[in-house]
Amino acid sequence: MRRIRPEWSVAAALLVLLLATSSQYGWHRDELYFVAAGRHPAWGYPDQPSLAPLLSAGLYRVGGGSLVVVRLASALATATTVVLVGAIAGLLGGTGRARLLAASMWAVGAAALITGHLVSTATFDVMFTVAVTACIMKALTEGRPNWMLSAGVLLGFGLFNKMVIGVVIALVCTALLVLGPRRPLLTWQALAGALFAVLGALPYLLWQSAHGWPQAKVAASIAGDENWIGVIPTQLVLVSIFLVPFLGAGLVRLLRSDAGPARAFGYAYLALLVLILATGGKGYYAAGLLPVVVASTGIVTDMWLTHGRRRLRTALVGTAMGVSLVLNAINGLAITPAAQLQHSGINTLNHEAGEQVGWPEFQETVRTAVRNLPPDQQGQAVVFASNYAEAAAVQLGHDLPSAYSGHNAYASWPPPSSATGPVILTGFTPGDTVSRHFTGCQVAGRVDNGYGLDNDEQGAILQRCSGPIGDWTAIWPSLIHYD
Repeated sequence: MRRIRPEWSVAAALLVLLLATSSQYGWHRDELYFVAAGRHPAWGYPDQPSLAPLLSAGLYRVGGGSLVVVRLASALATATTVVLVGAIAGLLGGTGRARLLAASMWAVGAAALITGHLVSTATFDVMFTVAVTACIMKALTEGRPNWMLSAGVLLGFGLFNKMVIGVVIALVCTALLVLGPRRPLLTWQALAGALFAVLGALPYLLWQSAHGWPQAKVAASIAGDENWIGVIPTQLVLVSIFLVPFLGAGLVRLLRSDAGPARAFGYAYLALLVLILATGGKGYYAAGLLPVVVASTGIVTDMWLTHGRRRLRTALVGTAMGVSLVLNAINGLAITPAAQLQHSGINTLNHEAGEQVGWPEFQETVRTAVRNLPPDQQGQAVVFASNYAEAAAVQLGHDLPSAYSGHNAYASWPPPSSATGPVILTGFTPGDTVSRHFTGCQVAGRVDNGYGLDNDEQGAILQRCSGPIGDWTAIWPSLIHYD
């Protein structure tokens, strides 16, 4: 009998939507950073392992600098996640319609649309987490321990992208040891898979150890007492607020004693939320386990539709998903004109939208500041930026000086040579702690994206300085910061 896999159609439709809207604004600040970091190949960086930077830099080179080509990676990753959500619903005993519902609910969600639109570590983290989950689920439900080996291999790749997946899968394994079934975890395939996972994490851990564990400083700057306020609300909007009743029913189904092997994943999700709350993490860290809840939701919704008033219930589900798609697409994709992002409130709801606007204007402001230097100094000028995005935008621009920064990965790369000439400071306030390391500084411009859009670079001040006070190498430790 032919297997029904409707999730493939949903994934294909989402892929087309993501690619059609991928270039309407411009580069996101983190995407610029990934490309710049990937041009300095390493086993790790202060704030992340190597996968996203190396992949972004490779696609940038293959595509000749095309944003669409670079974002093809995130679109394909998100489409793959949709397929896996439908497959997990099938492993949990769902019908073809349940698979369709589960895949569609994830595809219309905010997490899928936002992470599918942009290249981010979260995009690949969700994909790898769902892939590992699907392999473990297959081993549990079909009694095929070889899938535990596949889970370990995929976990290794996931750890090469982001270390959060290690914590998530550790919680899943702990829940399985407590609730059962335990046997798949005690096979040689599971042990071999664990070894592959360790191999995936080892390069980054060794790099961090050799560089004094800068990731700990990054994590400390991100964590905050106020983060806990948004953890639970974030769960409500990662898919859609309009689908929360169905998602709640799906989670309850996972937690029931008759849920079988899937029960461990429901409790692992709750444990992950508690851990995020306790450590001051961000709510979207739980996105990797949420697709299992969505898979269960597809089954619950499918059963609910078989009861009385089927047309009404079908209309309610269809309306909820349709409204979710429209609102999440407007908020997460490059659909609204850039000139309306601020006044429409989209930039407030999704700050990442605004971070894709204004980089050409930023580059032109820097270019103008350099051109205003005496002709004999223009070729010797360097840019020192307040953050990695500004430095990367200059580095990837045309006819711009060499760019440096003390922010995250840029702090690990060599500072300018002492023979350089004037310095263009970007994003620093005159007289602040960084500016005081330079002499002869004068305001040389102010960034304006042209839309009045309140993003991180709008209104940033450029200063033209004669040079550093003393040697670059001597002041460099004072210029480093991680966040």
